[in-house]
Amino acid sequence: MSRLHMHMPKHLHLPKLERRPELDALRGLFLVWMTLTHLPTRFADFVNQPLGFVSSAEGFVFISALLVGRLYIRDLVQNPANVRARLWKRSLKIYAYHLLMLALAFTVVAGFAVHTHKAALTNLLTFYLAHPAVAILGSVLLLYCPPLLDILPMYVTFLFFTPVVLSAAVRWGWKWILAASALVWLLAQYGLRDVVHTWVVNVTHLNIPLQETGAFNLFAWQGVWIVGLWLGAKSATQTEVFRRVPGWLAAVSAAACLFFIGIRFGWLGPHLTQQALGLKLDKWQIGPWRVINLVAFTTVVYWARKYLVRLVAIEPFLTLGKASLKVFCAHIFFVFAGLALLYGDFNADGLDQLHGIPAIGLLAVTFTALIVVAANEVKKKHAERDRRKHEQLHAHDADSGGTHGAAAMDSVVDLGLESGAPGAVCRPEPVTATAKTGT
Repeated sequence: MSRLHMHMPKHLHLPKLERRPELDALRGLFLVWMTLTHLPTRFADFVNQPLGFVSSAEGFVFISALLVGRLYIRDLVQNPANVRARLWKRSLKIYAYHLLMLALAFTVVAGFAVHTHKAALTNLLTFYLAHPAVAILGSVLLLYCPPLLDILPMYVTFLFFTPVVLSAAVRWGWKWILAASALVWLLAQYGLRDVVHTWVVNVTHLNIPLQETGAFNLFAWQGVWIVGLWLGAKSATQTEVFRRVPGWLAAVSAAACLFFIGIRFGWLGPHLTQQALGLKLDKWQIGPWRVINLVAFTTVVYWARKYLVRLVAIEPFLTLGKASLKVFCAHIFFVFAGLALLYGDFNADGLDQLHGIPAIGLLAVTFTALIVVAANEVKKKHAERDRRKHEQLHAHDADSGGTHGAAAMDSVVDLGLESGAPGAVCRPEPVTATAKTGT
């Protein structure tokens, strides 16, 4: 008996996959939060980690991974090759968008920065302006990632390796995947990124400084992605992911969140501050204390989910979340525009920020444009899905006289998965498959 067969139960009965619009809404909320944080206005001060050491970046990556795991794990147990192709196609599409953003930065933004001597813009592209050839080649290889343009490369990388992770989880179980992820995260705390960076520089001969490869330590952030995939896969393959969170656990988690909020705002004395704890709370390499804060915050949110859904699952969050890729790219454009408008009015922290009418105007124009972009994208997706549904049903009726309606419905569900609008997927019939999905 093969090793594969020994690690897999004979049958897996998958429950119905229900529509979860609140997941799209959460992604839209994180995009709004991220936009407010990135725009160079004084409103950014109010949304910069106000709930402790939790940011929009962790939430966006986590929810994106959860949706991927939720939507693709079911198909993977039946057609792995198809899932690999779809995920790699999605990864390639995001990579293309990243190249477009780089082209904008290296031409229009860089030219404007040099001509106007805007420090806020030139500081983003210092390495490119000094070493354009190395920067261009390095950026195409995802080795050089300027500030603001380092999230999509991380997403492309994680999505590219997701089929391997999901296949391994189906074959051997999630406990091994989670253990391996935890080990990589631990190594990331002790310099794994530096070691790999040195090796890459020696192999490619592209002398790109470590600080120019992006703020995110991918070896640490993969933990956020893996946990999201795991929970998404569990939600698609089990009727109940977790039982009710005990009251004592919710209380302990809430107390932990208050503790970290106290550290965040310096209420607990000089020895318990963000500066004193340093890397333990570091965002870019997900320090150990930050992990505790993230787990506690997620526990509280899950415990209160019935009440929070009513606040989150509303417009414009729903629409923004369904068009997250184009909304994200559009928000970067307006951040560049905001940086170009800065006029050297530094605050007490030494930050140059817009305030007053210019800040309000930038926010109004930005969010109006983001909503228009998202609405147009969702409209296009709905029109395309309806067109394909009509064509498939028409072809199906002509071929079989409507005797295989379930098969046609499966095709519609697949279109929903491919469209990038997860909220459109609703209640496919349970199937029997061979897989190991437990922890």
